[in-house]
Amino acid sequence: MSGLAIKFDDHAVNVDFTSSALHVTLADGREIFTPLEWFPRLRDANNEQRNHWRLIGRGIGIHWPEVDEDISISTLLSKTD
Repeated sequence: MSGLAIKFDDHAVNVDFTSSALHVTLADGREIFTPLEWFPRLRDANNEQRNHWRLIGRGIGIHWPEVDEDISISTLLSKTD
């Protein structure tokens, strides 16, 4: 009997927002939804500022230069466990 090995890849590949949440898609297909209330700078930012992000370290984190916010993927995963 053979089993499929699941390969987890905790690197972010995309960032999006709903009206109340930060939505991060990981390389392995998992999706993380985190309340914007946890990140006041992003909560208070306008859509243009929220959508101006870049990945840090090939996706181990996300940086928003206009609001001076950095969030690591490990932090998001630890808050959702």
